[in-house]
Formats: sequence, C-alpha cells, structure tokens
Amino acid sequence: MHKWRPTIGPVLNPLAYIAQRWTPTPRTLRRAALSAVVMSVVIVVTGGAVRLTGSGLGCDTWPKCTDDSLFATPAQGFHGAIEFGNRMLTYVLCAAVGWAIIAARSTKPWRRELTRLGWVQFFVVMANAVLGGITVWTGLNPYSVAGHFLLATSLITVTTVTWQRTREGDTPARPRVPRPVRKLSWALLGTTFVLIAAGTVVTGSGPHAGDSSEVPRMPFDWEGVAHVHAIAAWLVCALALAMWLVLRVVDAPDDTRARARDLLVVLVAQGGIGYVQFFTELPELLVAAHMLGSCLVWIAVVRMALSLRERPVATAGIPAQGDPELSRV
Repeated sequence: MHKWRPTIGPVLNPLAYIAQRWTPTPRTLRRAALSAVVMSVVIVVTGGAVRLTGSGLGCDTWPKCTDDSLFATPAQGFHGAIEFGNRMLTYVLCAAVGWAIIAARSTKPWRRELTRLGWVQFFVVMANAVLGGITVWTGLNPYSVAGHFLLATSLITVTTVTWQRTREGDTPARPRVPRPVRKLSWALLGTTFVLIAAGTVVTGSGPHAGDSSEVPRMPFDWEGVAHVHAIAAWLVCALALAMWLVLRVVDAPDDTRARARDLLVVLVAQGGIGYVQFFTELPELLVAAHMLGSCLVWIAVVRMALSLRERPVATAGIPAQGDPELSRV
C-alpha cells in the first residue's frame, strides 16, 4: 500500500508569482519605465536643492540622520528636513525602479533583457546610496560629490535606454543611418560626457559647497574651469548641429531628425542658463535649473543616439499567456 504524497510544483520567486497572475499592457510597461526616468531626474534636482540650501550635512551621519535617530529631529531644523526629505525620495526612486522590473518580468513573453536593465538600475541606485553615505561621512568631499552626480548620470542613462527598449522588440538591432553618422553620434556622446564631468569640477571648485561649515573645495581656479566647461559646451553644440545637418543630408527617418532637433533646443536653453548664471554670480535658482538642464541634455543625447538604430517587434512565435514555462524561475 502506497502512501499519498502531495505533488510539489516548481518553486516560484515573488516576481514569477506576480508574472503568473498579471500581464501589463505595453502602455503600462512604457509608463513604468518612464517613471524610473522621471524619478532619476527628480533625485538629481532635489539633491541639488540639498546642496544649494546648504543642507548637505543636515543629517550628519548615514544611514541614520543622527547618531541616535533614523529620522530628522526638530533640533536639526530646516536643513535636517531638506536632507532627510531627499533621502526619503530614494525610496520613491526604488519604488519606480521596482515597478519597471515587475512590469518587465510580467510581460508576455518575458522581456529578459528589460528585466536585466531594471536590475542594473536597482544596483546603481544602491551603489549611489552608499556613495551618498560616504559623501556625508567625508564631510561633503568634492570628489565624492562629483562621483555621486556622475553615478546619478549613469542611472539616467540606464533608465533612458530601458524606456527606449520598451518601445522596441527583442530582435537584433539594425542601423537606420550610414556608419559615419553613427560614429558621429559616439563622438557626441563622449564629448557630452566630458562636458558633464567638467561641470562637476566647476561645482567642486565653486562657491556652493553644500553646507555652511568649512567644506573642502577642489584646488582649481573656478573661473578658469568654467571657461573650459564653456569650451566643451560649444564643442557639443557644434557636434549637435553637425548631426542635425548630416541627418537631413542622408535623409534619416523623421523621428531621428526630431531627436536631433530636440537636442539642439535643449542645448540652446542650457547654454543660455549657463551664461546667465555665470555673469550673475551663480544664483541658486539658476544653478538648480542648470542641473535639471544637464539631465535633459544627457537624455536628449542618449535618445538621439538610440534613434539611429531599430529593433522591430517580432509578431510570430509569441507563447500563450498560460504557458507554464512563463511561471518558472
């Protein structure tokens, strides 16, 4: 006589469990990816607000706000509330990234590459949170602050790529423009990154140290570095204008030319803000607008580069939503 034993099915992780019971629409998937893009920009702008209000050490330790409290205390006043509020937004950013991961995992068929990109976002967020803590521990060391911003720019890169990939299929990428045009886009990407990196040196040498206490600055002449930054900006503008003209010459697709046009518009606005803030001795509101503009310029450059290739959506061979293979880890 044989004893009855229950049949044990495949063990599901939480993401597979959700995917078994929910299928997001393509529109929901795109919105999830876009929310991560938006929050990756918001966290940069609010981080700038922390620095510009002198609240960088409003919470004087990490991961707690004080040695005795996880939260900001009344004794820390306005600066503690600003710094603690920015830390709390990290959880909102994590929620946006988590939504993107869940939506990508739950799509039928499973978008494995999108899911991987979502996890890359998550680990970049975690790494930047740790670097933010190191920045507090080192008393707003300007090099750590610069690294914090560049890592945030990396997050914007990954979220933007993910957002673009939600509009595409998983087939191999194929070019939409000749090879020399794609090389020009790489030059534009590299030069823009140099521009952003130079901007962090301007910030590290400038007057907005992030706190009212004695904060070390980078040992560079601020005006000289600002002029180098301006030269890099003009070079980016020249490359962007060349890209716009070349795309018209090669009769590139309309959406690609639109991305090049958008980039020129954002660059002109960012350049105007940059010069005005320089000659008005860096008012806080204009510096914050310039930080937002830096994010938008980078997004525009990445989107323009991504528009030079395409991944058609495959319509054949899509498994049924009830396929048991979709629910396995």
